[in-house]
Amino acid sequence: MLDLHSHTTFSDGTLTPAALVAAAIAAGVKALAITDHDTLAGWDEAIAAAGDELEIVPGVELSTVENGRSLHILGFYPHRATLEPPLVERIAGRHRRAQQMVEKLAELGFPVELPAMRGHMAPGRPHIAAALVKAGHVGSKREAFDRWLGDHGPAYVQYEKFSAAEGIQLLRDCGAVPVWAHPCLFKGSTVTALLPQLVEAGLMGVEVYHPHHSPSDVRRLEDYCHSHGLVMTGGSDYHGPPETQTPGKPGAAEKRQEKQAVGLNQLNISLDLLTPLRQAATTLGQGLGHHG
Repeated sequence: MLDLHSHTTFSDGTLTPAALVAAAIAAGVKALAITDHDTLAGWDEAIAAAGDELEIVPGVELSTVENGRSLHILGFYPHRATLEPPLVERIAGRHRRAQQMVEKLAELGFPVELPAMRGHMAPGRPHIAAALVKAGHVGSKREAFDRWLGDHGPAYVQYEKFSAAEGIQLLRDCGAVPVWAHPCLFKGSTVTALLPQLVEAGLMGVEVYHPHHSPSDVRRLEDYCHSHGLVMTGGSDYHGPPETQTPGKPGAAEKRQEKQAVGLNQLNISLDLLTPLRQAATTLGQGLGHHG
């Protein structure tokens, strides 16, 4: 019924906001957050497409760096006019990073051409992976990550420096509730060690329910949220329907990806989680003088 983590073609999703909304409605979702990477550009189309059939929760997924590793922070109900200007620099950084990866690939002998990214669209590694597939260098995006674009791959480039604390502060300054996205996937520290530091920095919630969180992960995160008064969220981290692979036997990574793919509404997350999130946003917004 509730999905608080999804992506559109304005970042690294494969569905337009309107198509994502249609898919969410068909899946029985009642409230959907649009949380593209470092951009708010998909909101308007999604809201227009949703009409009265689906509640759109405005959001964003900020890319930060902590302990030298990528850490994502979701922000819900931001004050748009305040957040969009600083996001311009985040998107510019994404363009610079993408170009550096393209240059590395060319040096390795695998030239690609990035698609044109207009306006507030935010480029990411999946776009480069798609370009590698289009150029015929690989048979799938997963192969592109395995060979070149993964965190330790020869064409990988780290995000420009922007700490988790800075991201949390930016979101709070813009009236958004900052929530640590899929914390159990973070590779730079343990949740136990890092979560208190992020809470100290102003983190207000944790994405407890995620396709790649085990049942024991979920129980541990629920306990932490209850004991520290944090908002709990959850979502599919939906990027679009599973992609068809180039004919041939899939590798282990591709099989793993297929196994882990989760569709909209498959986590059966209760709408009850939305009320505390709304309340946190209202309280934060009132403190900053933001309305709506």
